[in-house]
Amino acid sequence: MSDQVPLFVGSEIYRKPAFGPNHPLNIVRHAAVVDLLTMLGWLNEDNFRRSEAATLSQLTEFHDRSYIRALQYANATGQVAAEARERYQIGTFENPMFPNLFERAATAVGGSILAAKLAVAGHVVFHPSGGTHHGRPDRASGFCYLNDPVFALRTLLELGRENVMYLDFDAHHGDGVEDAFFGDGRVTTVSLHETKRWPFSGTHSHQQAGAYNFSVPRGFTDSEFEYVLEHAILPLVAQTRPDALVLCCGADCLAGDPLSSMELSNVTLWDAVDQFIGLGLPIVILGGGGYNPWTVARYWAGMWGRICGREIPVTLPEEATAYLAEIECDLIDEDDVDPAWLTTMADTPYPGPIRDEIKLLAQID
Repeated sequence: MSDQVPLFVGSEIYRKPAFGPNHPLNIVRHAAVVDLLTMLGWLNEDNFRRSEAATLSQLTEFHDRSYIRALQYANATGQVAAEARERYQIGTFENPMFPNLFERAATAVGGSILAAKLAVAGHVVFHPSGGTHHGRPDRASGFCYLNDPVFALRTLLELGRENVMYLDFDAHHGDGVEDAFFGDGRVTTVSLHETKRWPFSGTHSHQQAGAYNFSVPRGFTDSEFEYVLEHAILPLVAQTRPDALVLCCGADCLAGDPLSSMELSNVTLWDAVDQFIGLGLPIVILGGGGYNPWTVARYWAGMWGRICGREIPVTLPEEATAYLAEIECDLIDEDDVDPAWLTTMADTPYPGPIRDEIKLLAQID
C-alpha cells in the first residue's frame, strides 16, 4: 500500500443549480458530501484537489467534435434546435439544458483525468462527482452529457498502465464505458446492476471482448452482493491481474433509492471498496447515480472516511443532523424519510438468503 495521503477531487461548480425542476438529479449531492466532511473535520486543503474543466482538445479525444460544438452552442445560447435535440439528445427531459452545463460536465471529465494522474502518482483518489458512465461519443444519454470514466481509463493507459479494470456497482448498466472499450484487450469492464432497468443492456457477459455483466434481480441484498463479490468478481480480478482500477460507485444501488429496487447497505459497499484498495494498485474511485440525497451523502461521505482510515461515528454531530434535515427531494415523500438517514452515517446491514439465481449468476468460466 502507498503511504501517500488519499486525495478528494472536487469543484465548487457542483454547488450551482443543475438539471432543473422535476429532474431526478435536481437534488444536493456533491455539496452535501463536502459539507458533511467539513463538519466532521475529514476534508481540508491538504487532501482536497480542485479539478479544472477538460479542454476541447482533451474532450475530442473521445467525444465527436460536432457533438462537443453543439453542446457548447446550446450551453451558450440556452437553445437547442429540433434537429440538434434529436441528433445529440440534449435539451430533452432526460438531458436538459441548464446554466453552466458545459463547464460542469467538462469539469467532471477534468476531475477524472486529474484523479487518474494522482492515482498513478501513488494516491488513492476519490472523485464522487465523476461516474457519468452512460455518455456516448456522439450524444448525451441517461443524465450524462460526457463520459468521465472513459477519460480516467484512457489517462491510465496513456500513463503506462497496460491492463486496466473498470468495476461498476451502479444500479444501472455501465453501457457507455463497456461500449467504449469493447474488445480492447487493455481494458476489462465489470458491471453489477439491476436487471430489467434502463438502459436494459448488460444482460450477458462477453468474455472474449473483456466485458462482464452481473444483472441482478430486485431486492438484491448485502448477503447476495458479498456472495457475487467472493465467488465471481474477486476471482475475476485475480485472474485478470490488472495493473490499475477504476471504480464507479453509484449510490442508486442502496436501499431507499427511488430509481432502483436493490437493497444494499453503504457498509457492505465500503467493505468492498476497502478490498479493492487493499490490492495496492493505482485506484480511482468515482461516484455515479443516486437519487436519494440522504443516502448519497452518507454513502460517499462515509466512503471518504473509510478511505482515510477515520472511525465512522455511531451518531452524527448535531450540526450534521440539522443540515441533513434541511435537505429536500421531490421523489421521496417527507413521511418516507428514514430518521436514520438524518442521524447516522452507517446503514444497518441488509442480510438475506442467497437465491439460486444469484448462485447461478456467480458461475463464470
